[in-house]
Amino acid sequence: MAEHASRLVIFDCDGVLVDSEPISLEVLVEALDAAGVSMTTEEASERFLGRSLKSMSAILHDEHGLATDEVFLEGMRTRLYARFREELRPVDGIRQAVEGLDIACCVASSSQPERIRLSLTVTGLLDLFEPNIFSASMVARGKPAPDLFLHASAEMGYEPSDCIVVEDSPAGIEAAKAAGMRVFAFAGASHARNERHRRALASLNPDALFDDMGELIQFVRQ
Repeated sequence: MAEHASRLVIFDCDGVLVDSEPISLEVLVEALDAAGVSMTTEEASERFLGRSLKSMSAILHDEHGLATDEVFLEGMRTRLYARFREELRPVDGIRQAVEGLDIACCVASSSQPERIRLSLTVTGLLDLFEPNIFSASMVARGKPAPDLFLHASAEMGYEPSDCIVVEDSPAGIEAAKAAGMRVFAFAGASHARNERHRRALASLNPDALFDDMGELIQFVRQ
């Protein structure tokens, strides 16, 4: 087989490596409800999926007048991490897919570093990526800005044109495209198995749209 051009695969974490989004959205909606902001999980997904804590806080302030202070955020983190330890599972087939790629990989997620490492630890995936884990807290602008993916590729020593991003959110796809990288949209996690989400991903024209991690190797090698 000829050497394929892409040499670094950058994985988002939530909804790509770990099936975390349903848990995260439930915790967020409960916290918002307690703070007087009524929102369905579908609305929360549409507004916040793939975005950083900083971006989410700005949206809540601008659109709902909610100041997400440290007490609010810490309470939400405590509930989320407790549920992750009990309920979080890896995306089906992800370990086999990453091990089968046999090229450089890293994680670039909108989540905080401690949340990324907790997620990967409880799902048994940390050894696949450590120490190559990058968070939106490391850059000025979160997704859909390209900053995080450009930071990850630079730290890993690859040109953007040599990178493939695996993403599950519209914000992440936009960020990858803005960074000049190929992007594969994954729609196989629990939150993504509906036509509305697939249409949102497809409308951004990713280089591939797939829902089985077993297909990832063939896409990367094309």
